Amino acid sequence: MTLDAILNAESVAIIGASKDPTKRGLQTIRSLVNEKYEGRIYPVNPKEKKIMGFDCYKNVSHIKGDVDIALIATPARTVPAVLEDCGKKGVKGAVILAVGFGETNADGKALEQKIIEIANKNNIRLIGPNTSGMMNVASGLNLVGLQDTPKGSIGLLSQSGNMALTLITEARLKSLKGFSYYIGVGNEADIKFHEYLNFFKNDPKTNVILMYVEGLREGRNFLQQAYQTSVKKPIVLLKSGRSATGQRSAGSHTGALAGISEVANTAFRRAGIIVIDKSDQLFPVAETLACLPPLKKNKVAILADGGGHATIAADILTDLSIEVPELAAATRNKLAKFLPQAASMRNPVDIAGGADADPTIFADCADILLKDKNIHGLLIVGLFGGYGIRFSESLGLMEEDAAHRLGKLVAKTKKPIIVHSLYGSEKSHPLHLLRYYNIPVYDSLDVASKCMGALGEYETYLSSYHAKTNFILNRGAKRNPKGVRIIEKAKKEGRTALLEHEAKALLALHGAPVSKDHLATTAKEAVGFAKKSPNGVALKIVSPDILHKSDAKGVQVNLKTEKEIRKAYSEIMANAKAYKPDADIRGVLVSPMAENGTEVIIGTKMDDQFGPVIMFGVGGIMVEVLKDVAFRVLPISYNSAKKMIREIHSYPILRGIRGNPACDEPALRRLLQTCSEVIESYEEIQEMDLNPVVAHEKGASVVDARILL
Repeated sequence: MTLDAILNAESVAIIGASKDPTKRGLQTIRSLVNEKYEGRIYPVNPKEKKIMGFDCYKNVSHIKGDVDIALIATPARTVPAVLEDCGKKGVKGAVILAVGFGETNADGKALEQKIIEIANKNNIRLIGPNTSGMMNVASGLNLVGLQDTPKGSIGLLSQSGNMALTLITEARLKSLKGFSYYIGVGNEADIKFHEYLNFFKNDPKTNVILMYVEGLREGRNFLQQAYQTSVKKPIVLLKSGRSATGQRSAGSHTGALAGISEVANTAFRRAGIIVIDKSDQLFPVAETLACLPPLKKNKVAILADGGGHATIAADILTDLSIEVPELAAATRNKLAKFLPQAASMRNPVDIAGGADADPTIFADCADILLKDKNIHGLLIVGLFGGYGIRFSESLGLMEEDAAHRLGKLVAKTKKPIIVHSLYGSEKSHPLHLLRYYNIPVYDSLDVASKCMGALGEYETYLSSYHAKTNFILNRGAKRNPKGVRIIEKAKKEGRTALLEHEAKALLALHGAPVSKDHLATTAKEAVGFAKKSPNGVALKIVSPDILHKSDAKGVQVNLKTEKEIRKAYSEIMANAKAYKPDADIRGVLVSPMAENGTEVIIGTKMDDQFGPVIMFGVGGIMVEVLKDVAFRVLPISYNSAKKMIREIHSYPILRGIRGNPACDEPALRRLLQTCSEVIESYEEIQEMDLNPVVAHEKGASVVDARILL
């Protein structure tokens, strides 16, 4: 069933309706009346005959008319029976307010599963449970109880009622923008975040989607839907839980490093979502995207009436990848005709007291700056809107004139203007006029700059949309029969990890540049295999019970003579038995020493929310100390692989420093794509670590590989 039938419901049953003003059952009916909801209202309470003039019903199935949606305002234990009754009536959707479900304990999880089964059986879509409700602001379908929610084009999805209240209050007090819908998503027991995104994508009343997320039940479906939605409408998201590191896996470096923020934030941005880190920036960014056109080419002019604000703004914008470019000579010459001699006519432009007698100079300068072909947006910072308050009422009239002119400039040039004003929270008519003209005004320089950065980020995404991944895994497309046999052999032996030579053999089937290793079960065999490697060999213990070979002193390198090899073989076997006496030891792997190069790591893991993800970074034994890594949700394209490699802080090392040659970056990109292909092909693989991979001037070598099933 589409969500339209319940989010635009024409009839609502209030189950748990009450005459008690402290109860949600009365508050909701009062809200529906106050909001002039034109649909039918059916209170349900077996003990009452009428509530607020509406006939009361013993239960939902006794209601004579059709019921599109039911608000269930009764305790958790009663919900299954209520849903069964809703099913008899043919109710299309239900909003479940109660707590005590999957967010609590095992009993709560079982109860949540029970209501899902009942809802599925009766074709009822559920919002919640553990929700504050939902609102269709335009139609007056207010099942939340909040009063005076401003109407507008922002669709709000939140897993926190208090966060929603904060955003709605901020809009009412500081903005002329408002909301099309508010939906308290709750536990996502039935309707998931991605289904709401699909609804908003096609909803004519919604232009921007604003989200507060605590957890995603179906992260990959969400990314796939966000990818489709964000190209049509901006999505702004704040995700809490950045300090959580997610599930750790002792079996791989990747599992120990994949924190929720690295994976989620990168994935969100690849899907076109504007990710917000600070709650006070959440509504302003959504408001800005609802007001203004995207920022072309990430190039902005700053217009200030003080050097301090100008400098700070320039620093913040630079950190947000927004360029503050030099102005054309013709632009500077035109500015010089308006500004005092002490003014700075570079970018940022500091008018240096030029507005003290006539604030319309802001509009004069804005007109000149936005005509510069190298400038695609304008950030005004400082006192605008406060000259009439601070100095003289007559200056306020001039500011009003400037506000009218600035508003017309945005409409004419299609270039965004954002204003930071120290008087942003004051009752300033010039600032009210700016908001009327869809020019956002903020009293925080950080917030104003972040909003300009969001306009640039969204335009950058739209311009490169064709090169983005759609997050769809092509499962099993290149599954190799020999690879299947390798995995099946391990499973038959009850192993959850491939041995190193097995992992390398599997990778080689897909074209990975693995070293040519040999498994030796005696020192004599090790010596024989080593003769094939003139540059020396490394010996490594092979045991399904010893994953981290270095911890067991099971690795020795740079071995060339027969004496060295025999001694190393004996020591490695002895060390392994001492480390784990009952270990199943299969032998020692003889690996040719790799050519000199730079060690990197490539790893994959299964993320709880998004499924398979891949990691790239500095490799070797220091990987978990340095943590210089980048993550992507699989699959990845060649372009994504390129960005991953260049994202790490140590990238200059790969480019070659102090006389060392540059690494073969295309070879690393191909290897990343090969790993993506392997994970897509074999669903049995839980985690994979290639560490180290030695990147050479030409090519790369997978020196060590670990695959967990």
